[in-house]
Amino acid sequence: MTTPVPPLRIGTRRSPMAIVQAGYVASLITQRTGRAVELVRVTTFGDVSRAQLSQIGGTGVFVSGLRARLLADEVDIAVHSLKDLPTAEAEGIVLAAVPARDDPRDALVTVDGAKLADLRAGARIGTGSPRRAAQLRLLRPDTTPVAVRGNADTRIAKVGKGQLDAVVLGYAGLARIGRLDAVAEVFEPDEMLPAPGQGALAVECRSGAAELRALLATVDDPSSHTAITAERSLLAALQGGCSAPVGAYAVHTLGTDMVHLSAGVFDIDGGGAVRAGGDGKAAAAQSLGREIAEELLHRGAGNYISVLSARSSDGGDPQ
Repeated sequence: MTTPVPPLRIGTRRSPMAIVQAGYVASLITQRTGRAVELVRVTTFGDVSRAQLSQIGGTGVFVSGLRARLLADEVDIAVHSLKDLPTAEAEGIVLAAVPARDDPRDALVTVDGAKLADLRAGARIGTGSPRRAAQLRLLRPDTTPVAVRGNADTRIAKVGKGQLDAVVLGYAGLARIGRLDAVAEVFEPDEMLPAPGQGALAVECRSGAAELRALLATVDDPSSHTAITAERSLLAALQGGCSAPVGAYAVHTLGTDMVHLSAGVFDIDGGGAVRAGGDGKAAAAQSLGREIAEELLHRGAGNYISVLSARSSDGGDPQ
């Protein structure tokens, strides 16, 4: 008699968006391999703390709880928003797959469909991201970015209640939870550079699980994986985390072996930005990221990152 194969256990945060994302990966795995999958809901420290993310560690506060379950063999797979993933490697854990990336752009939500240019002078725009806040200050210096936390529906509700004039959220996340009806404007990357890895998902497993790694390779999208490799290499070289005012967007054109990377580091006070970009071979995506980071630092980008780091210790703007 054949022993039944147990379902794979995917660890996910309990937020509506995280559950949708994990469910999507689960369906991909089942479709492509036939393996049954179940979701294991995990509450992380980042979910229960009400402190700003810059005060509780920023990068990794949503990731560490899932990784602990993974290392304890309480789950087989962990699914994260890739932009939340620290750039440093985690011992015993490997990034096994990056499914096809969704739309990486940022979106503006307003109560009446008003675009950024239509908002009143002094308009209060909610965002948990120094990167978004800095670029908002460049696009509309007469508006006021306001630090907010909470899931997408909570932030959108603040607009509906008149507590904020607008909020900026990731377009992909809004699509995943069925809230594209709230979008008033979508910012192109040349207007507002996305966060490194934005719109993509990270699928992790234990590094020693060779059979599982081979199975997860079936849900990996090589083009998306190459693009985020360049973006994350840049972020690592800048020594920036998810709370750094860094934007990066790489495009790996299908059918070619080339990657184009655009990046910027922004003054959180809206005083300016340092930008750079370039092309490289797909196989050398990591090197491309480091080269563009070096160019940004050569142009003075380190000053903007160090200013944010100093403010974070005093409870500065969150991600």
